[in-house]
Amino acid sequence: MVLSLPVRQSEADGPYKLKMPLGLQEEAGFIPPDNPLTAEKIDLGKQLYFDKRLSADGTVACVTCHAPEKGFSDDRPTSTGIKGQVGGRSAPVTINRLFSQEQFWDGRSPSLEDQALGPVQNPIEMGHTLEGMIVAVDKVQGYRAQFQKVFGTKVTKEGVGQAIASFERSLLCGNSAFDRFAAGDQKAITVSAKAGLVLFREKAHCETCHTGFNFTDEGYHNIGVGMDKPKPDLGRFSVTKKESDKGAFKTPTLRNITASGPYLHDGTSKSLAEVIEFYNKGGIKNPQLSKEIKPLNLTAKEKTDLVAFLKSLSCPDLQVATPALPK
Repeated sequence: MVLSLPVRQSEADGPYKLKMPLGLQEEAGFIPPDNPLTAEKIDLGKQLYFDKRLSADGTVACVTCHAPEKGFSDDRPTSTGIKGQVGGRSAPVTINRLFSQEQFWDGRSPSLEDQALGPVQNPIEMGHTLEGMIVAVDKVQGYRAQFQKVFGTKVTKEGVGQAIASFERSLLCGNSAFDRFAAGDQKAITVSAKAGLVLFREKAHCETCHTGFNFTDEGYHNIGVGMDKPKPDLGRFSVTKKESDKGAFKTPTLRNITASGPYLHDGTSKSLAEVIEFYNKGGIKNPQLSKEIKPLNLTAKEKTDLVAFLKSLSCPDLQVATPALPK
């Protein structure tokens, strides 16, 4: 993937460039040619991300399920939408989406722009139609003015998707203790975390799927979660209809992982210790279990060290304040 450097449509009209935290790789980012980043577009997307008026009853916004103070998730096993309706999957985090194209646990959206409009139309989440959402946004004079400035158009569903996607691409998580350690600061992480890093790469083989600077292969794997239920969530299979994709879900990034529990796509693991124990037992056996999933035979100390390493991936610099919404 190639990171384009879009033209900034503001002030001095110079190129807009994201500030890349330590540990992230700018060249691996993806910005669609038809949706270049601008400061105004990011600001507009941030407002829309926080605005409950995008939902049918004005009670749910993107931030409801992807809150900065909750690791850009929602601290629930599975998310709750309008009228208290509860979904079947945990809210995936919205950080470092710059480095990802397919979205959702099952990868059904090919882009962030497409993903941004998905929850609006989901009857369990925001419960709106795109047409109804546009009518609601268009009633806000401040939004009408911003759309004209940013896109040169009236309020459109395409613009809403592009603006929210642009804001989400600005949510970059890096400069963790691990990144400082990798850059040469031997004191940046604890002795336990260093031991956990070795386990992560070797005995536990976590790096097989949680690979690269963003700690994800962006692939889909069946680790057995929920496959022992009478009607399991079949994940990626619902998109591809391939037998081999039954029960497969997208590998999440591990960056800032301590802030975004509970874990796994159905939120059944309350802590990182529970996640590690799940993997230590070899997941849940089923016909499509990924070949990488095997019992690990970790000791108690090794499990503790792995948790210590995962804690070193927290990003201290990503702070997002609630914006003032237009009227």
